[in-house]
Amino acid sequence: MSDNHADIRASVRALCEKFPPEYWRKLDRERAYPTEFVKALTEAGFLAALIPESYGGSGLTMGAAAAIMEEIHASGSNGAACHAQMYTMGTILRHGNDAQKKKYLPKIAAGELRLQAFGVTEPTSGTDTLSLRTTAKREGNDGYVINGQKIWTSRAEHSDLMLLLARTTPKEQARKRTEGLSVFIVDMKEQAKAIAIKPIRTMMNHATTEVFFENLRVPVENLIGEEGQGFRYILGGMNAERILIASECIGDAKWFIEKATDYAKSRAVFGKPIGQNQGIQFPIARAYAQMRAAELMVHEAAYKYDAGGDIGPEANMAKLLAADASWAAADMCVQTHGGFGFAEEFDIERKFRETRLYQVAPISTNLILSYLAEHVLGLPRSY
Repeated sequence: MSDNHADIRASVRALCEKFPPEYWRKLDRERAYPTEFVKALTEAGFLAALIPESYGGSGLTMGAAAAIMEEIHASGSNGAACHAQMYTMGTILRHGNDAQKKKYLPKIAAGELRLQAFGVTEPTSGTDTLSLRTTAKREGNDGYVINGQKIWTSRAEHSDLMLLLARTTPKEQARKRTEGLSVFIVDMKEQAKAIAIKPIRTMMNHATTEVFFENLRVPVENLIGEEGQGFRYILGGMNAERILIASECIGDAKWFIEKATDYAKSRAVFGKPIGQNQGIQFPIARAYAQMRAAELMVHEAAYKYDAGGDIGPEANMAKLLAADASWAAADMCVQTHGGFGFAEEFDIERKFRETRLYQVAPISTNLILSYLAEHVLGLPRSY
């Protein structure tokens, strides 16, 4: 298969080589944020891949952006610390006004501002976004007052701006089920006194948090698009998120497969390499086939994203298949290494924990199956 992004991949690999496994192990032990790595990606322009050149970005395609994230993970690094910088700005780009685009996009592209926090999920609603309770009440002509709580808001401690979804019309008063929610740009530094951030320690180093808003005042010019239409605005960003995270899963799968293959060739037991045994060969080969099939779906989703139109089915299938492929490859890699698969110095257990996340987030595999059943196959709604 030809690769139109070979140069980009080589550049990403070269950058990641400056951050060896020891760097990631230390961060994982301390649950620390990879500040130096994110700075290097920003300075290289990789995180501004999808921002148009007219706003200081690289103006690349989704296919190129996916290649960037895949290579980060295939190198053994972790792009979860900053991947939202790529796709969260899409809501401003597509639905923001000219003033908002000119104010924020050039600074995001230059790395002067970080937009990595996406405030959507809440403790009581989970992925039932339409039932969120955070409210934004209009106060005069100047703006809104926001009160509520978000959870699993990753990178909130390391972001200057947050894209926040809040209810501006009570659910029972909304004309349609999908209306009544609005999107706001929140300046987290300017409004620090009204925002409380509580880190959540997880099984992987993911810098995720719970965020509380108490009388947070947001000027009316920070409302994106039309009041009440926010749910529709964030859907495009979610599709981009799923494609990019699917590409990360492909990168993880490739890393696990390469690790397992190299080990199976070099590890000798009973006088022969373990890779000579079909009991070792077949799981590696199956993981490779599964990865390649998922990779094609990711490429299809990226292609259709760049072409425009509805890509919900492709984005969701890419996320589902790639997450399954990376998890299968992770399990295979641990099994191939035996006891060494659990040793920190081999990095497998760290990557194993990191890639397990994508069975659950940014959307669980069960919800993807429900979406496909209803919207693609025409089966009755299950929720």
